[in-house]
Amino acid sequence: MTVESIDTSAYHLTNDMGKVALMKDRHISLAEKDTVQVFLYTNKTGEVVASTELPTASRRMFGWGEIVESIPNLGAFIRLHTDIEILVSKDELPEDNQLWPVTEDHLYVHLQLDKKNRLTAVPAKESEFNDLYEFAANAELNDKVTGTVIRPGEEGTVIITDKRHRGFIHHTERKKPRRLGEKVEGRIIEVKEDGTLNISLFPMKHERMDEDAQLIYDYLQLQGGTIPFSNKTDHEDVRATFDMSKSAFKRALGRLMKEGKVKQEDGKTILLEDK
Repeated sequence: MTVESIDTSAYHLTNDMGKVALMKDRHISLAEKDTVQVFLYTNKTGEVVASTELPTASRRMFGWGEIVESIPNLGAFIRLHTDIEILVSKDELPEDNQLWPVTEDHLYVHLQLDKKNRLTAVPAKESEFNDLYEFAANAELNDKVTGTVIRPGEEGTVIITDKRHRGFIHHTERKKPRRLGEKVEGRIIEVKEDGTLNISLFPMKHERMDEDAQLIYDYLQLQGGTIPFSNKTDHEDVRATFDMSKSAFKRALGRLMKEGKVKQEDGKTILLEDK
């Protein structure tokens, strides 16, 4: 495009397709009648603007971007370069908005024009990660892994790990469904013959007992030292309050009693002083 005019904040560019503003910054200096190559996109206010930067994704190529804002009934804006923020439409996000990405989550996207001829970002389908995956040749059971959610779901979650392995998290190996684009950390519980991984977001049993015991202890302190829970409490009540199984709850209570931190009395658990 050609610089048609300049004001205090922007260069005003033109070509045979129309006019657009390029905001001034310290990285570029232009004069009238100069030509410049720019990338055009629709910003948050619906205005077409220009950038001299190129996005990390295009209409023909996928790339990673960081979510900067999630807006109910609209979608989420993803940053594909320093100043390029493009809408991911709600139509391209999970039906359950609790699974939408939030600020600082990451999506792997490509660009397309929507029905109104606006440039938008579209998250990659699970099958479109196939060329990224690597065979998990050296993975070991209980190795720690981190990765990004590429397919959320009630029954299970699919991630691509930081080492580009495919990982599956069954719903029994997490406390809650995970968001699209969320960063998670877990451990390997199975290395499959096809080079993919099964992953748990729970710590190992002996570590989990420490974590569960601390959760109950903290809850006791918040509740003034007494809670209406004991070894005989219904498992559904335990799950609703502590988000753990009845067996895990009993193990954690047993640890606290063995350490002399609590006692059980009349169906209640009571925090002991000076312990």
